[in-house]
Amino acid sequence: MADNAIGLIGLGLVGSALFERFRTAGFQVCGYDIDTAAIEALREKGLRTCRSPREVAKRARRTLLSLPNSNIVDLVVEGPDGILESARPQDILIDTTTADPEMSTALASRLRAEDIYLLDATILGSSQQIRDGDVLVTAGGDTDILNDCGDIFSAFARKIFHLGPNGKGAEAKLILNLVLGLNRLVLAEGLVLGRKAGVDLSVLLDVLKEGSAYSRVMDVKGDKMIHGDFTPQARLAQHLKDVDLILDLGARTETPLPLSTLHAQLLRSGVASGFGEEDNSAILKVLQKMADILPP
Repeated sequence: MADNAIGLIGLGLVGSALFERFRTAGFQVCGYDIDTAAIEALREKGLRTCRSPREVAKRARRTLLSLPNSNIVDLVVEGPDGILESARPQDILIDTTTADPEMSTALASRLRAEDIYLLDATILGSSQQIRDGDVLVTAGGDTDILNDCGDIFSAFARKIFHLGPNGKGAEAKLILNLVLGLNRLVLAEGLVLGRKAGVDLSVLLDVLKEGSAYSRVMDVKGDKMIHGDFTPQARLAQHLKDVDLILDLGARTETPLPLSTLHAQLLRSGVASGFGEEDNSAILKVLQKMADILPP
């Protein structure tokens, strides 16, 4: 086992982008995904392939998880052929999944009983932003363990924020996704109104970027919306999962979230219309459909 070996479980949009950053940084990456095509695509780029999460944990003392949801995280860690079958004391798991905070905290507690550490270290940014090294990480967990993983985070993130104990990084990510998702929705609504009014959308986007309404969403998603390019960097259906977690957090803390409630309804409409596997900027298509606008 090389000192620079790291494990990576989940080789989708985010996981494959992380792999590229880790290889560039000089890590030996041992990876697994249930999708054999995803494994083969990265094997050609230098991935050391594994047959199971158990084998990943056997090869690496530090393993990142990039998975769709917390239920799958629990299965990968504790299920048959899972990480716990070969993990050793003092091993570290880094969960980049946009997770259910309560489930993440409970898993951390169970792992700690086995002398294994978990960081909930969620990523704020798309797969393309990961490739560019332009993402933030909100982390929850032990300070010393977080510091021990500084070389991993510096390979793909421009800044890491430690929010406190396990679960707090996951909670912060949900709040950040609330604001980010509503930024996308508001931009989409403005562009739909602009198109219906006959305003030049390219010029309108330039004005928005220069004015007090500016947000980075305009840089990342504005042109995609205008040109109808919904090649996924982060999928619409995945953001619906995130918004459902946001609403769960609101219910648990007795916090009304009227805008997120509406956002979830619009995202569900998008999934029902077949947009779920497209980029999350395809929320524009939901509003275009409501406004009787044909796609460009």
